[in-house]
Amino acid sequence: MAPIPTPPAEPQDNPETYVGLEAGRAERVARERGWSTVRSLAPGTIITMEYRFGRLNFEVEDGRVARAWKG
Repeated sequence: MAPIPTPPAEPQDNPETYVGLEAGRAERVARERGWSTVRSLAPGTIITMEYRFGRLNFEVEDGRVARAWKG
């Protein structure tokens, strides 16, 4: 049986620090801090609930991050 892979460590970063930032700037900062995937979503976008290590999600409203969460 193959060993279960160990997921990479996520950046030690608080998603709340992105709330209120302009979306493009927030994405640049997130990538600089080590997030491998940054996803911007419109309010109410239907998404799957799978958790992805290294992914940071932004809900963007009027060009600014209204909510941010890992996975």
